[in-house]
Amino acid sequence: MTDLKAKIQDVFDEPACDKNQAKSDKERKKGCSKPLTPGAAAGGCAYDGAKIVLQPIVDAAHLIHGPLACEGNSWDNRHAASSGPQLYRMSFTTDMSELDIVMGQGEKKLWKAIRELIERRAPPAIFVYATCVTALIGDDIQAVCRRASEKFGTPVIPVNAPGFAGSKNLGNKLAGETLLDYVIGTREPEISTPTDINILGEYNLAGELWQVLPLFEKLGVRIHTCVTGDARYNDVASCHRSRVNMMVCSAALVNVARKMEERWGIPWFEGSFYGVTDTSDALRNVARLLVQQGGPADLIERTEALIAEEEAAVWKKLEPYRKSLGGKRALVYTGGVKSWSVVSALQDIGMEIVDTSVRKATPEDKQRIVELTGDDAHMVDSLSPREMFAFLRDGRADVLLSGGRTQFIALKARTAWVDINQERHEAFAGYDGMVELVKKLDAAINNPVWLKTRKPAPWDEAYIPAVAPAGEHELSRHRRKFAMTDADDIGEC
Repeated sequence: MTDLKAKIQDVFDEPACDKNQAKSDKERKKGCSKPLTPGAAAGGCAYDGAKIVLQPIVDAAHLIHGPLACEGNSWDNRHAASSGPQLYRMSFTTDMSELDIVMGQGEKKLWKAIRELIERRAPPAIFVYATCVTALIGDDIQAVCRRASEKFGTPVIPVNAPGFAGSKNLGNKLAGETLLDYVIGTREPEISTPTDINILGEYNLAGELWQVLPLFEKLGVRIHTCVTGDARYNDVASCHRSRVNMMVCSAALVNVARKMEERWGIPWFEGSFYGVTDTSDALRNVARLLVQQGGPADLIERTEALIAEEEAAVWKKLEPYRKSLGGKRALVYTGGVKSWSVVSALQDIGMEIVDTSVRKATPEDKQRIVELTGDDAHMVDSLSPREMFAFLRDGRADVLLSGGRTQFIALKARTAWVDINQERHEAFAGYDGMVELVKKLDAAINNPVWLKTRKPAPWDEAYIPAVAPAGEHELSRHRRKFAMTDADDIGEC
């Protein structure tokens, strides 16, 4: 437990975060997230955040040391896709019972589970996750993993991020610390080129990584590994020899990028593959840094030629949608890197951003929003279900882009909704992904169902008097009555 506290304090003391460094020592110790409300949905615990980061290492085995429910709640890891191995989808658990806890059998059960996994699956590595129960009873997973690694000759890596340690975002960072402590730098790459790069904080959700791989292949740039989407353990272990790191989500793994620069001199930048402009900027930054690191001298010139070719093709595909989507208003209710990257993508096609959520955004994310929208008036920390319903019901947005938990608020308000959260099945990265996003928006906003659902019901129209009663039309009264009923139904879920 002492080691966990020290690691958490180290994560909170992050030099790459300007907001964190501006705090006093007392404020910094409190961490980055807002205090959680007991009994409320917190949006994921530290264990969940660690598993989100590490499970996309697709050829490794992932063993959860705790009760069955801790693993059963995390099956399939948000559609992080694999181009080969499927072992990552078969997560394993020690299934701790009350009797195991009372009799102190946790470490013995963990040892047996590790041995069985190696004998039956022979993975290149095993990640062992602590959970609240096993951390509270004092199981020393570090000692068990160290002994198992020596005994079986397979890396067995402890992930000390029990749920009670903090929020999902803290778990992301603790997973990054695990990679730095036990994985990155432990092996040498079989192949190394002057154009090797890593992409950090990208999990290949719905196959988004595969939408940008062809762009780098055309440039002759080799993605050594993605940390951790569609990753292989040996590639992650040897990624310290790459020349450049691209950070996709600094809220999750900025500590990894910063420490890799300190230890191995790998420069990094933060970018996005959402939207035409951001994709082009990401390619330019990769080329610029590779040339600075001794890459091909003509790489920048070839990159500009590729961008011109790809942008011409994508704008041709997007042209038919400019008329139908230009000027449409969007409410973006997400967080982190998507709070600005999606804004940029929507502005590329002429849509107006009425508000964007900055719940999980860093100061750098917020600064990018200001740069894109001109001021901070479009940033909102959070909206209660009642407030969001009123916002959409009053017609202040034509579409809501968010996760699945708010889709029914939009539907109840008779407003189009598009899923951009991590659980989605559609990939929106790169130039091709932009086309897919626009098609999705067009289908949602211009769906003919809205013309019918927003009309008053026939039985309401039948009772509209020829002359409105003094002061108010009957239809207006009905609309207000139904709107008040809907808002009461929404509640504070």
